[in-house]
Amino acid sequence: MGRKRVQAGGGGFNVPWWAWLLPCALVPVVLLNVAVSWLGETHVSPLSFSFLEAKAGALRAYAEHRPSCLLEGHADLEPLIDAAERRHRLPPGLLRALVEVESETRVHRISPAGAMGPGQLMPTTAAMLGVKDPFDPAPAIDASARYLAEQLRRFGDVRLAVAAYNAGPGAVNGRVPRNGETEFYVPKVLAAWEHTRPAPPVAVAARTVQRTSTPPAARVGARGVATAKPVPPAKPATGAKPTARARPSANSAQKPAATASARRG
Repeated sequence: MGRKRVQAGGGGFNVPWWAWLLPCALVPVVLLNVAVSWLGETHVSPLSFSFLEAKAGALRAYAEHRPSCLLEGHADLEPLIDAAERRHRLPPGLLRALVEVESETRVHRISPAGAMGPGQLMPTTAAMLGVKDPFDPAPAIDASARYLAEQLRRFGDVRLAVAAYNAGPGAVNGRVPRNGETEFYVPKVLAAWEHTRPAPPVAVAARTVQRTSTPPAARVGARGVATAKPVPPAKPATGAKPTARARPSANSAQKPAATASARRG
C-alpha cells in the first residue's frame, strides 16, 4: 500500500509515490533556467535552484518589454552612457567599464541571479530606483549611474563603490568583500576602466613634454616663451700672456729723453 506498481517487460517493480514528485518539481526549474539561458543570453545550469524568484521576475519583465522592443528598437548605448556620466558627475569612462563587465553592453542580458539589462539591476534594486523596465536602455543606464554615484559619495573610493554596486553597500565594511565574486569583479571593472578612460587633452600632453624637454638653463618669460639664461663672458686663464702689447704714447716716449738731457746738462 502507498506504492505504485509499474510494469516493465514481463515483470514489475514497485516505485514509491514520492518518486513521481521529483520529475514534476524538476521540469519547471529546468524550463525556467533554459529560458533564462536562451532569452537572457547567459549561461546557467538547467538544474540550478538559486534565485528562482528573481529569474522568474526577470523573465516576466522580459516578456513585457520585448514587444515594444521589436517594434521600436533601441538607441545606441554609448551616447546614453556618456550623458549619464556627465549628469551624475561620475569619473569619465567608469560607467562604460561597469556596463561592459556587467552585460558586455547587451541590452537583454539576464544573469544567473536574475539581474537584468545593460547595468544588470536586480529586481529589488530596479524597484528601489523606480525603473519600470530594466531592459529599456535609457532609464536603466540612468539608474545604474545614479546608484554608482550614490556609492561613490558614500564610500569616497572607486574600488569600494564598484564593490558596493556588485555586492550591495551593506556588504562593504571598509574593504572589498570576499564572497567568491566581488573580489574578482572589482579588478575586472578597474582594468576595463583603463581602456575606457579618456586620454588627457593634447595641450596638456604637449605642455608636459615641453616641461620635461626644456634645458635647466632656460627660463620661461612673462609671455610663456622660453628664454635662455644669459651666459657671462669667459675670463682669461690665469698666467696667460696678452697677445698684443700696448704701444707707449707720445708723452710717455718724450719723458725719458727729457730726463736724460737734464742729467747731461
